Amino acid sequence: MSLSSHMRRSEVGEVRPSQALTTFGVGSLVDLPNLSVLVMGLDDWQAAHATEIAEERLLRSARSILGPQVSRFLTPPRGEESQGSQTNWFDESRQIGVPVAPFPRWMVCSGCRLLAPISSGLFEPKTPAYRPDKASYTHTCNNHRNNRIGTHLVVPARFMVTCEHGHLDDFPWIEFIHQGSIDCKGLLYLYEVGASGEALDVEVKCDGCQTRRRMGQAFGPNNRTSMPACRGRRPHLRDFDPGGCDQEHVKPMLQGASNLWFPMLISALSVPQATDDLGRLVEENWVVLEKVTSAEVLKAFRLIGQLKDLNKYGDEQVWEAIQKKAEGTVEEPDDPADLKSPEWRVFSNPSKAKESRSFKLRPVEPPADYAASFEKVVLVEKLREVRALVGFTRLVSPRDFDSPAEVPPENRGRLARRDPAWLPACETRGEGIFFQFSEPAIGAWAGRNHAFEREFELAHQAWRMGKGLDPNTGYPGIRYVLLHTFAHALIRQLAIECGYTSASIAERIYSRNPADGEPMAGVLIYTSAPDSEGTLGGLCALGEPDKLGRHIRRALEKMGLCASDPLCSEHPAGGGEKLHGASCHACSFLPETSCERGNKYLDRSALVPTVERATLSFFRPEP
Repeated sequence: MSLSSHMRRSEVGEVRPSQALTTFGVGSLVDLPNLSVLVMGLDDWQAAHATEIAEERLLRSARSILGPQVSRFLTPPRGEESQGSQTNWFDESRQIGVPVAPFPRWMVCSGCRLLAPISSGLFEPKTPAYRPDKASYTHTCNNHRNNRIGTHLVVPARFMVTCEHGHLDDFPWIEFIHQGSIDCKGLLYLYEVGASGEALDVEVKCDGCQTRRRMGQAFGPNNRTSMPACRGRRPHLRDFDPGGCDQEHVKPMLQGASNLWFPMLISALSVPQATDDLGRLVEENWVVLEKVTSAEVLKAFRLIGQLKDLNKYGDEQVWEAIQKKAEGTVEEPDDPADLKSPEWRVFSNPSKAKESRSFKLRPVEPPADYAASFEKVVLVEKLREVRALVGFTRLVSPRDFDSPAEVPPENRGRLARRDPAWLPACETRGEGIFFQFSEPAIGAWAGRNHAFEREFELAHQAWRMGKGLDPNTGYPGIRYVLLHTFAHALIRQLAIECGYTSASIAERIYSRNPADGEPMAGVLIYTSAPDSEGTLGGLCALGEPDKLGRHIRRALEKMGLCASDPLCSEHPAGGGEKLHGASCHACSFLPETSCERGNKYLDRSALVPTVERATLSFFRPEP
């Protein structure tokens, strides 16, 4: 999928469709070889070249967050696939993609070190016809090192400012060097005066008044008070926030900082809700069938070959199933924000689940050594996951909240100037292993560890108070700590043999305390890929009883002793920015793509005895 630049209507780079949500979504920066570009808002996306994705449960959840005007999910726009050397760079399809614009707008000449905005007209854009990846700006000048005239590459100035409300702006260079005054009209130059590359070794100079200032004076809590107030700029929407911004001082940031953009994603697994074959086929083809408004329209769809999956059913049967489906979507009993309860009901009753092209379950016996711990183990041989982007944040991660719906609206960056009618989404297909823990076993374990429960509850409250959130909400309970830690331990072990890296394996925790409704205690460990055929079965193959028991045993053995012990095992739950107990990068933590809670609510003492706690563990060692 191409990135189409506003600098000139042409392709300037490529990213995978899934990256347009998770890494390079609306409002994020993309580093190209010679440019830094900002992904523009949905108002500029070419929706006509996108493909619709159906997932009703996820759509209801998106509406509960952004409003009822959200009507569908679309993939990022992309042109027709080209064939290697036969690529026609002048074809209009090469201009179809995700729109981007250069940002930051202030650039630095690599020759004379001139610092100026693109709008100054001092820099010339270059887009080679056959090498779109070489798109750049250039400047003809004297090199400040050897005083030779030549054409030099212009690179982005790597400093910018942002705030917690999702606003982003160019660094206030003129105000910074003149300490608030903007009367001087001299040219600015940016020099590296040291070898480290850090802000203290970067100096900006005004050629008019000869003022010099180090960039280190803009960073740090003591220097932030010298920065100006936020202007509420939203460059991805090409406007300023109509409501303004109440942040008294912007925060300077470096290009490429990891906290400059966080995606707000919601995801759901496509689990069949119908109990009959016709109903299942209607669900699979709902993208087309939801547009059928009468039996005559249904016949027209048949004639143009849109309903090949339903050939063995008559028009009256299909029309009746469509009406039944449409009525069911209006009277959905589940909370739109609760995406996991329907999935839990299907996974915990695999014999009643209907098989489809994207969903297939196969129950297996739990490993003999752990029969008392697990109610059932289910191999998910086929699954489909749909993810949708509902917004983004800056500086504050959405993983600090229980769900995207809890993120304060003022902290959520908008995807479009108006409330969006559609959202970018992607679908992946894969496989997994589902573990349903024994409810009596996990209930008895939680009942005898009230001190551990209280410890995590206090840590949760202190952490929420530090974030300015209600400390009395959102606590998942120690059953979540147990399930979450088990998922991390097993993912780290399965990654050794399944053929996928730990970053490619994800978790989905199903946890609900009996006091909050129907109890849930389950873990889904899965992997997925955007390929239409899904993954290759390497993860599911390790779920067979003879292999799974060995992997669980090894995973628990590794949890017993950490390379950072005794420091790791002595770590109290919570403390500062942390919300975990005995766990660290050496034993329990997973990449951001794998963990659904940002490596919080973890403690390996809940699984096995550690050097600090020997009586807390759920999995008792064999006598």
